[in-house]
Order: sequence, then C-alpha cells, then structure tokens
Amino acid sequence: MTDASWAAVFERPSTEVAPLLLGGILSRTAPEGTTSLRITEVEAYLGVGDDPGSHSFRGKTKSNSVMFGEPLHLYTYFTYGMHTCANVVCSPAGTASGVLLRAGEIVEGVELAWQRRGAAVPFRDLARGPARLTKALGIPLADGGAPLTELPYELRMPEHPSPVETSLRTGLGGPGGGSAYPWRFFIPGDPTVSPYKRHPKLLP
Repeated sequence: MTDASWAAVFERPSTEVAPLLLGGILSRTAPEGTTSLRITEVEAYLGVGDDPGSHSFRGKTKSNSVMFGEPLHLYTYFTYGMHTCANVVCSPAGTASGVLLRAGEIVEGVELAWQRRGAAVPFRDLARGPARLTKALGIPLADGGAPLTELPYELRMPEHPSPVETSLRTGLGGPGGGSAYPWRFFIPGDPTVSPYKRHPKLLP
C-alpha cells in the first residue's frame, strides 16, 4: 500500500509527480506470485488544452475517463493493436494528468517476469519500455481504473530522491514531442532505461 504521507503528492500535476516516482517500487500480485519493479523511467502528460501529446488534450471520452478520475489509480491503454501501457493518474479528480511508466528493473519475481517475457530476454530488457513493463508485471488492459493503494497493486515511494535527467518524450510526433515538453524523466546511467527514439516526423 502507498504510504498515506505520500497520497497528497499525487494531487499535484504529473510534471511534478513524475520525477518523484523514480526509484519507487511498483508491485502486482497475481495467482502465480508477486512481481515488483523499481521505476527508472517515466513520462508526464497533462490535460485538456495543455498538452497536445496527452490522450486527454481534446477532452473527456469513454476511453480516457480514468485520467479524469481520482489520483493514484491506474490508467491503461492499448497501443499498436497489441500492447498495453500503464499510467499513474495524478491531479485532483476532474483534472486529467498522468505519468506513463516507461521502464524499470525487476527486483522481485524475476523468474515470473521471464516466464511472461521469454527466457532468452536479457535481464535489463525485461521491463525496458512501456509495453515490456506491463507484460513483465502482468498488467492487463482490464486493470484500468484499479487503485494503486490496495491489492493486487502496491506502490512504495523511494526513501531518498533519485538522480534525475530529462529529455523530450520518446517516439512522439507533432507538438507534444517537441522541445516545449521535456517531460521524460529517467535515472541517468541506469541500464534498464530505454533509449530515446525521435519520431521520424518530429520537426527540428
């Protein structure tokens, strides 16, 4: 369970919450066991009219409604017709804001993560990327809206702040991927951080 002293932090915008998540531990307990991940890379997304890279930029819809709900819940979405990505909802209810979980190090349930990802996958790549992360932890699309304050989830914030480096958001085209939105946060030098990928249509 997330420490109650941290709960109010998630009422802040995702751009403030995102770097604080680095070094935190996210766990998911399934019938086959618990898998835990040390968060090493995230991206922040704001809400209506504020962030052209955000799913909520044009307003509330059925698919993004969780982003407008209570903070400290899981917002999931399907991408490329095959992958699930997971976000931590931030800001007060009614104000869409979320932190995309991009990468991390598996620190518990490594064998279970390998079963899900494949035995030949290098350790550093088990959760190196948002789709790999959800697969390693066993997060399904159906868990969208799940509170991160109770089982099967547990989010433990770091005892000490992690070093933080920033960049543009990876693989994002259009204005949301540009220099006005340097909202990718990661632990510098950590081998589990995914490489930055510039969108081919992103303007200089």
